[in-house]
Amino acid sequence: MRLSSFAVEVGGAPAPGRQGTQVRVWGETDLLLVSAPLPGVLRVRLIPEARAGSLSFPRPAPKPSFALRPGLPEGVSLSAAEDGDDLLIIGGGLALKLDRRTGAWQVLSGSGPGARVLAQAHAWSGEAPAPRPALDAERFALRRTRLHLGAPEGAAYLGFGEKVGPLDKRGQHLTFWNTDCFPHHLETDPLYVSIPFTTVLQGGRAHGLFLDEPWRLEADVARSHPEELRFASAGPELDLYVIAGPRPADVLRRYADLTGTAPMPPLWALGAAQSRWGYRTEGDLRAVIAGYRERGLPLDSVYVDIDYMDAYKVWTVNRANFPDLRALVKEAAGQGVKLVPIVDPGVKVEAGYEVYEEAVRGDHLVRTARGDVLVGEVWPDPAVFPDFTRPEVVAWWAGHHRVFAEAGIQGQWNDMNEPACFSLRQPQPTEGKTLPYDARHGPRTHLEVHNAYANGMNEASRAGYARFSPGIRPWILTRAGYAGIQRSAAVWTGDNAASWGHLALSLPMLGGLGLSGVPFVGADVGGFGGDSTGELLVRWYQAALGYTFVRNHAALGTADQEPWRFGEPYTALVGAALERRYRLLPHLYTLAHAATRTGLPLLRPLALHFPGDEDALREEGQYLLGEGLLVAPVLRGGVRRRQVYLPAGRWAEVFNLGRFGAIHEGEQYVTAQAPLDTLPLYLRAGEALALTQGALHTTTARWADLTWLVHAGPHGFVSQLYEDGGDGPVRGRLTRLLGERHGAQVLIRREVEGDTFAEPRVTLRVAGLGHVRRVDGAVNYTYEDGVLTLTLPARWSALTLELDEDEDSGPDPDTLEVEDR
Repeated sequence: MRLSSFAVEVGGAPAPGRQGTQVRVWGETDLLLVSAPLPGVLRVRLIPEARAGSLSFPRPAPKPSFALRPGLPEGVSLSAAEDGDDLLIIGGGLALKLDRRTGAWQVLSGSGPGARVLAQAHAWSGEAPAPRPALDAERFALRRTRLHLGAPEGAAYLGFGEKVGPLDKRGQHLTFWNTDCFPHHLETDPLYVSIPFTTVLQGGRAHGLFLDEPWRLEADVARSHPEELRFASAGPELDLYVIAGPRPADVLRRYADLTGTAPMPPLWALGAAQSRWGYRTEGDLRAVIAGYRERGLPLDSVYVDIDYMDAYKVWTVNRANFPDLRALVKEAAGQGVKLVPIVDPGVKVEAGYEVYEEAVRGDHLVRTARGDVLVGEVWPDPAVFPDFTRPEVVAWWAGHHRVFAEAGIQGQWNDMNEPACFSLRQPQPTEGKTLPYDARHGPRTHLEVHNAYANGMNEASRAGYARFSPGIRPWILTRAGYAGIQRSAAVWTGDNAASWGHLALSLPMLGGLGLSGVPFVGADVGGFGGDSTGELLVRWYQAALGYTFVRNHAALGTADQEPWRFGEPYTALVGAALERRYRLLPHLYTLAHAATRTGLPLLRPLALHFPGDEDALREEGQYLLGEGLLVAPVLRGGVRRRQVYLPAGRWAEVFNLGRFGAIHEGEQYVTAQAPLDTLPLYLRAGEALALTQGALHTTTARWADLTWLVHAGPHGFVSQLYEDGGDGPVRGRLTRLLGERHGAQVLIRREVEGDTFAEPRVTLRVAGLGHVRRVDGAVNYTYEDGVLTLTLPARWSALTLELDEDEDSGPDPDTLEVEDR
């Protein structure tokens, strides 16, 4: 292709000189647009065969996006300069070099001589639109546009949304088409969440590639062509964002700036949850809550499956089995438990049913290509489907949340929103159990908006609670979604199985979602399908220490798997795992708060903070919580020890969040003894971890008791703690704990900003110092087996420690830097 003409524009109008916020380059048929929506982000919008597809060529209409956050600025300024047949476009700290003879281009990390190539297009092409696009129902040969990017040898590709397999997706062929999978397997693709965003690691440096195309999409990640990443979309164009690093955390922060950050969850959502498809009556829910309370097991919420509805009609309650929902919600709340009902998008076709009648009168429904209302089957049969791509439908659905708000419900679980459809009244070309390709969402086809369908549903849920329950933080959980879903909902990995394979699979799946910009994620503990065992359930609760939410969930017809169903010792061991979870809540809550500002997930693959370490990249059976707490659960039956990889640094054993154990040098594998009652945990030197007391349920995130586990490094340590009421407005207190080591003296400081409230009782347990001979500023202290334990006065601000050894090393500014981590 030859792109012979170009224009530099400001807000769509030609700019004087060669500076503006957009550069358009076009030839006889094709069009390329370059902009920089944010510093460190370059957008390359490719429209092959643009002349045949638009009467406004070469000025295309603005492209709407489900992914980008509302209120993005117009963009940073670009400059364009010609050098023969090459065009160099510079802006936002990045540069694009285009060969106008061939259409090949590359995005560089800057315009100077040391700039690195972040993305190199070998080829891009498309097909002119046909009057009625052919839909191959058997092979799904729907590729209209293609982009081939270079995949350098040794580069790893992380993320890509909800995918099975290893964390590095190089060598895989991926399909982005949200699919209701039950049961899914260790090789299943696609699944429920499609996010075409990857963080590329090469030589310890990172950059991101986000293809903002909700159309059915495929990505061949150096599989059929080992030197190329190939995208093929059913849509008419390819909208690529190249995101600068150089660290993976930098990529995630910029992606969050582009697509939006997640809202702060309520504290109760981080507590223990119980669920089952088959709790049919309010008596069943009372019995479950009583089962937890009688055994002294923590519980904060019970998720209520489709059984509560009247004949599966959304926004209704089966009054025979749940005669007074408001009273039941209040009764459960009196025991510290929230009820979280399921909501499905399918609306039953039934004369006189208010939701259906409103949907028809308001023209809120998806239609067939012929213009009729599309009718299918989900749990309700027959069923119709709201068109959540339209703002008026989102507002209408949000209005129905009044029924939950009036009952006192503060969260919900949005399911079947791929959308799932078991059958259609008039069979038409489709893929999987969903709507046909040519179903209509206003002027758009389902082929275009399918992957983003759930985004609008979850947006409506959040808007509904904002309208009717403005004083709370709603908890929204979704099974499906597209890029940007983190603005509205947390994600769980759908219908998994009660097997050791699925337990192990959960960690790279959740890690991959976290690296795809979704920080709040979890998997069904114990497994949804099939029968769990006592040992599997214990190990799953241990592994779920760092899930955002811990929900035990099982399918109808499977064996009961509430924590007490397998008898002792399993009940007590599950209880111990839950107690650890509640003790860790200060740290988890702080990480959740940081995620709302930075986009960094709670559960983090090792590669996020050790991108240059090949062993860290390949280690998928362990994870980090923050930067310094390493979790290494047992993921196989009958195993009582495991190999643990420790990245760079020094790592202290804090198994079960108990006493400090041995300290190991990093960049090696160590053997962890892990009998059934033990979860191997390691705290990195330079880090501190805030813990509290266990509890039967959460109350407030203003902790009455705090114990800091501190592993002092050679230059000190740093950590932080966020506290607030646990719900409502996100206004709280941020505490920074800093330790600076100067030879034989250590200065520990506490810096506080934000709200003032009652001071907690604080204990510090510090390892890694050597012998301490004097402490100034503590109420009392002991030193035993290499661990200094300090009891601190209220509103303390500084401590001074005098050590026996004399180390001539000052503070390392990089080590002591405080940021949202």
